[in-house]
Amino acid sequence: MEFTQYLGFLAFLTVFTIGFWLMLFLASFVGYWLTGATVELIKEKRAIKRLKEEKA
Repeated sequence: MEFTQYLGFLAFLTVFTIGFWLMLFLASFVGYWLTGATVELIKEKRAIKRLKEEKA
C-alpha cells in the first residue's frame, strides 16, 4: 500500500465519520424539535379548552 493510497483512505474515513456524526446530531435535533413542538401544541389546546370552560 502506497502512502497516497493511505492518505486517500484517511480522507475518506474522515469525511465518512464527519457525515455520520452530523447525521446523528441532526436526527436527534429534529426529534427533540418535534417533541417540543408537540408538547407546546398540547399545552395550547389545554389552555384554550380551560378558557372556554371558564367562560361557560
